[in-house]
Amino acid sequence: MSALLLRRARLGRTVRDVLLVDGRVHAVADDLSAGAPGLPALPRPLEVVDLAGAVLLPGLTDAHVHLEQWAAARRRIDVSGAGSAAEAAALVAAAVRAGGAQPGAVVVGHGFRDALWATPPDAALLDDLLPGVVVVLVSADLHTAWCSSAAVRRFGLSDPAGVVVEQEAMELMARAAAVEQGVLDGWVLAATDAAAARGVTAVVDFEYGDLVAAWARRAALRPGGPALRVRTAVWADRLEVTVAAGLRSGDPLPGVADPVAAERLRMGPLKLFVDGSLGTRTAWCSAPYPGDGDHGVLRTPLPELERLLRRGAAAGLDLAVHAIGDRATAIALDAFAATGCTGRVEHAQQVHEEDLARFAELGVVASVQPRHALDDRDIADQHWAGVTGRAFPYRALVDAGAQVVLGSDAPVAALDPWDGIASAVHRSLDDRSPWHPEQHLDLEVALAAASGGRRSVRVGDPADLVVLAEPPAVVLARDGADGLRATEVLGTLVAGRWTHRAAALG
Repeated sequence: MSALLLRRARLGRTVRDVLLVDGRVHAVADDLSAGAPGLPALPRPLEVVDLAGAVLLPGLTDAHVHLEQWAAARRRIDVSGAGSAAEAAALVAAAVRAGGAQPGAVVVGHGFRDALWATPPDAALLDDLLPGVVVVLVSADLHTAWCSSAAVRRFGLSDPAGVVVEQEAMELMARAAAVEQGVLDGWVLAATDAAAARGVTAVVDFEYGDLVAAWARRAALRPGGPALRVRTAVWADRLEVTVAAGLRSGDPLPGVADPVAAERLRMGPLKLFVDGSLGTRTAWCSAPYPGDGDHGVLRTPLPELERLLRRGAAAGLDLAVHAIGDRATAIALDAFAATGCTGRVEHAQQVHEEDLARFAELGVVASVQPRHALDDRDIADQHWAGVTGRAFPYRALVDAGAQVVLGSDAPVAALDPWDGIASAVHRSLDDRSPWHPEQHLDLEVALAAASGGRRSVRVGDPADLVVLAEPPAVVLARDGADGLRATEVLGTLVAGRWTHRAAALG
């Protein structure tokens, strides 16, 4: 029996003791130093930590990440600050000249946003500055890849101008970013440590590829495996392989021998795509994009989406449907309604008013990423001109009764739940007025949405917890949204085991 007694934890307005036994919250009382209900004596061995009034909250969940991309992006050339294609190309060229590049190596950059650029990206811009170098630049939204001519030839791309989108771009990213397996695994595990240091106890990993094998391999690299719970998604191209293996959502991943890692690593949802993204102008929308009259890209028509939902549900898989534009969101909801399945809509960045209530009616969760609203406000104002009142409608979804969960979509945004929470309660990153402040979430609502719906520490719950130096409401009132982003995390626990512990906790 493993046990941890947290003395003097601040729970709301009270300070109480919290006893964790075998991975769950066993007791909460004013003083548990002499024992707890149902236990003849305190378990031994028993770790005792005095929180001295530090705040104890349910652990935080990032409901949508791409962990390999996030781990790699932290080591790629950063072109996120580029205001033009020429500036992005110059940033890459300067980085290559400063650091050198091995002959034949793939130079990878990350973070460009071309939706507001006057001149579109083109291979020639990269060729002029880096002749013969294989360059692949990944867009901030992960839906576009911009490549040099050498990269076009090496990877056999469809567009000689070097710009590919959606599935072709995603497959290219997996190939171009390939590093030695052990190196990538080390990066990913380090990324889970960094997430734990921000209070994250669980993520849903939507990375492309064979995540079952990848996470089973990583589990063997260190005791306990990753520093948080990971639910591994499967994309449609691996659906039949997953069904044949008999894997259902919630199952432990096969091949994981370490019992702690086996508890943390579980099969996640089936991921399906209806459309693309706002940044790539492939989100499927009812209003056309300015200039070309295009409505975006419909990646999966309704009949095929219904078939895939039925197939996944029958195999015991949870369902997660990527839909960003309002037409895509409506199609996702139509498919859930037609099949009788429940699941999640990932992103829901644009929702018709008549579709808001359907989330609650159908039992469909809205999985949203609040930082995107801030990063994309100018893009939305231009490319969704006149309809931004239904863009990123977080408060409207909550008011309509929908369950909302928060994520980052890392590396599209940082894997930091406090950034997402702050972005949900105050939609501005600069001195400008908040963008559509009617869609702000109250802090308590945002915290619950970032904690899988848990609002307090309760007996019987998994002991997935976070320890904070101060109450978030105090930080927000004193320091605003920027202060909330800098929330001091003293400790993180997964199933009652420390995954992060600051020196202040001894």
